[in-house]
Amino acid sequence: MTDESGKDLKARTKAFALEIIKTYSGLPNSTVAQVIGRQVLRSGTSVGAHYREAIRSRSDAEFISKLEGGVQELEETIYWLELLVDSGVAKLNAVSCLLDEANQLAAILTTCVKNVKKRKS
Repeated sequence: MTDESGKDLKARTKAFALEIIKTYSGLPNSTVAQVIGRQVLRSGTSVGAHYREAIRSRSDAEFISKLEGGVQELEETIYWLELLVDSGVAKLNAVSCLLDEANQLAAILTTCVKNVKKRKS
């Protein structure tokens, strides 16, 4: 499956996870940074796993469920990234590309879910 630019979503979600890992690795060692950072790490890296599970699903219902799980993880990632910025742990310019990509991926996966639901009805 590809997005509107033709880029493979499997590769795109993996690249997103790798950027999340890089960002986490660069966070300060303070307790706040590490607690929030681990949340970002967990939710941001699970998006690709949800997508890969979806493309191997056995039914439309399973496909929808897995993609919706991915969207939930993206929304959670956005929340934690915003907290990193709002708490002063990270600068907006350091995470703005991740926020943008998370929003784009959420929109793409949501559109995929809507299309399958529309096809089913």
